[in-house]
Amino acid sequence: MKIINIKKINIKNKKILIRADLNVPINNEKIISPSRILSSLKTIKYALKKKAKVMVMSHLGRPKEGEYNKKYSLFPIFKYIKKRIKKTKVKFIKKYFEKIKIKSGELAILENVRFNIGESKNNNELSKKYAKICDIFVMDAFGTAHRKQSSTYGVSKFSKISCAGILLNSEIKFLKKALINPKKPMISIIGGSKISTKFTALKALAKISDYVIVGGGIANTFLAINNKIGKSIHEKKFIKEAKKLKKKFNIIIPIDSRIGTTFNKKTKSKIKKINKIKQNEEIMDFGDKTIKMIKPIIKKAKTILWNGPVGVFEFPNFCKGTKFIAKEIAKNKYFSIAGGGDTIAVIEMFNIKKKISYISTGGGAFLKFIEGKMPGIEILKIKKK
Repeated sequence: MKIINIKKINIKNKKILIRADLNVPINNEKIISPSRILSSLKTIKYALKKKAKVMVMSHLGRPKEGEYNKKYSLFPIFKYIKKRIKKTKVKFIKKYFEKIKIKSGELAILENVRFNIGESKNNNELSKKYAKICDIFVMDAFGTAHRKQSSTYGVSKFSKISCAGILLNSEIKFLKKALINPKKPMISIIGGSKISTKFTALKALAKISDYVIVGGGIANTFLAINNKIGKSIHEKKFIKEAKKLKKKFNIIIPIDSRIGTTFNKKTKSKIKKINKIKQNEEIMDFGDKTIKMIKPIIKKAKTILWNGPVGVFEFPNFCKGTKFIAKEIAKNKYFSIAGGGDTIAVIEMFNIKKKISYISTGGGAFLKFIEGKMPGIEILKIKKK
């Protein structure tokens, strides 16, 4: 069942409450990376153009509920948005459960929802308060749609009309393109340190992918099935599960690795075969033979899903594997989708943003969508019904 699209309903002169994901890094009240804000502006600008009375809410960081903390205030975000939406009256509201005075074509940025008691526990009374201040609720925060909280789930349950914003619709569209009847061959590249946080998604991707290339601590867990891997990061509890997965699906694991003896930027790298790693050594990146092995796989792919670096890309001596992955995906002329905080950092580092078909704003949500666990989206389907 499809969900209601904001573009399919009349929002003129209506009070609309947009749940955006404006959770951006801030230092000394200065925004470090505004990418999530910029992604959210499409829906906000559309609503203003249609002469709606627009209110935007979001979380920022993890403050203690019920306590105001300037460090987590959305005021710097309000100032940033105000500069970018010209000829529009933009106001910042702290006490938004009182009657909000707002005219058509005006914008109000509401204070951090996580200052409200009951937000994280999806409190019904708080959810009703959110629903009461609007005529239409717009869910546009893909990055938080996997959380069952008052501002992402509960408000939708009690609002008169609930719909999806432009960003959320875009995320769903492109992820479905990769996951439902993808063009073959399809490959998934999954990196990162913990297999436990990605195992369910990994299993789901293995079922639809022709190849799953694993890197980082996730690959190390697979390597530990038959090898001694020194002090390399891995999860012993998942070795048995990894063995089952590898036996059933086409999981591509490294055949050699760049290793180091200490975890710091100055550590020298040395390439070793997997079965030659010593007790004091740590796997920190793909080796050259592994890179050579996976190059034709990426080259032939017509659908690529990428989540996570395959090595310690922050260290100059251990970024070759991740750089290779990034550059090869950028060269691919077919469909590619990438998501996750570290993945976006890699994309920015190697300046390939324009070469990726779609970059998801979600981190944990990107994986949860693959698993099919997105309550913030599922509730919108129920509301339409």
